Amino acid sequence: MSNIRRQGIISSVLIFIGFAIGFINNLFFTKQGIFTVEQYGLTRSFFDFSQVICSFSVLGVTAGIYKFYPYYKANLPDKKNDLLSWALLVSLIGFLLFLAGGVVFKSFFVRKFSEKSPMLVTYYYWIYIFAFSLLLFTVLESYCGSLRQTILTNFLKETALRLFTTVLLVLFFFQLINYDSFIKLFSFVYAAIVIILLIYLKSKNQLHLTFKVSRVTKKFRKKILTYIGFIFFAILLSTLSATIDSIIISSLLGQASLGIFSFSSYITNLMQIPQRSVMAISLPSLAEGWREKNYALINKIYKRSSINLLLAALFIFGNIWLNFENLIYTFNLDPAYLNGKLVVFFLACKLIVDMGTGLNSQIIITSSYWRFEIFMGIFLLFIIVPLNYLLIKKWGITGSAVSNLIAYCLYNSIRIIFLWVKYKMQPFSIKTVWALLLAPACYYIVFYSIPEMPGFMGMIFKSSVFSILFIAATWYFKLTPDFEPVLATLKKRLRIK
Repeated sequence: MSNIRRQGIISSVLIFIGFAIGFINNLFFTKQGIFTVEQYGLTRSFFDFSQVICSFSVLGVTAGIYKFYPYYKANLPDKKNDLLSWALLVSLIGFLLFLAGGVVFKSFFVRKFSEKSPMLVTYYYWIYIFAFSLLLFTVLESYCGSLRQTILTNFLKETALRLFTTVLLVLFFFQLINYDSFIKLFSFVYAAIVIILLIYLKSKNQLHLTFKVSRVTKKFRKKILTYIGFIFFAILLSTLSATIDSIIISSLLGQASLGIFSFSSYITNLMQIPQRSVMAISLPSLAEGWREKNYALINKIYKRSSINLLLAALFIFGNIWLNFENLIYTFNLDPAYLNGKLVVFFLACKLIVDMGTGLNSQIIITSSYWRFEIFMGIFLLFIIVPLNYLLIKKWGITGSAVSNLIAYCLYNSIRIIFLWVKYKMQPFSIKTVWALLLAPACYYIVFYSIPEMPGFMGMIFKSSVFSILFIAATWYFKLTPDFEPVLATLKKRLRIK
């Protein structure tokens, strides 16, 4: 657990730094007079459509790397480990199949999006360049995760990627490139971090490509193919569920509405930073735990991930909700983004539910009952697609956020019940209740005791008071067992007696 905690803290810090850079980037995107709301929405569409392409193309191999790498490591020398080679080849085949389908069905895409989102049609094929680079990075990231080298990949994905975007934004701001050149260069930002990651792996002598079938591949071939085949559908369904709102908004409401929704999503995605780092670091430990039948370790990770991620989500959301309107006015953003306030609220509630229920998905997907995730993915998609369509038509972008909250409440409830029935594991304790009471108590103390304070200093003061109250209460009530070890480490590093 100490290794998970250490890497989780470092990765979270790097991701927070990346988010700060991303925040500056979003100021460029959303400030009046630089980009239009439609132009900003197009960049978000690149990410959403590429996630769908990547999820199809990867054909489940990333999950296969996490689950089966321990067997390869235990039975093969590094130079004869062919897992990464086959993963890259399978992903390339998957991408070529999707690209072929994209060429054949381009006319259908044009009919669906040309009226409300014409810019998306203009840069149709550039999305595939972006998606292919994302695909390569996703496979290499899984490989690094199995090597327990998540800090570098988190830095590249969360920080370096945004720094490259910052460079493009500066070039555009000073009119050294036009918007057409900006989007085309933007298509290659993932390619840049893929090159860096390949150079790093090669320098550490951890990049071994061989297509000679190893004895481990021969032994586990059927199990691997069965596993990644099922997981492929689970990942694809999960990605479709996560991105379908953006696709429907682009089709029904247009890129301007998508820009507002994307900005609101970006603000709430700050809450996911701890979750993303903990997920990446915990997967190898969970896979190893199932291999060794170490149920105590798995249950420990489950419970700690639940309370820690819940506290993190509530802490970040409290700071966001205290300052959302002030943020837009202070940085002179387009007032249209105020229309996303309710989107922020409902998406934040969805993330509180998702994070507060712990790593239930990762535990199931690395267990012998991993097929259950396929059925859960189908269930989520069948709920979220009609809900999104109906509620977006009724309430606009707010309807999408509401549909996400409803769907994820049902989705996570079923997974919790499943893990309890099969393994007698559940993530909650009385500390969960205290955490859910603590956050609104701290929020209302700040909200009612501090008068309206516009400007940057107002945001800092309110956030500081809320943070001190929340952290102090978390320590006093001992809501997480990881607080004391982290505090002890900080004291040691700072040489505090």
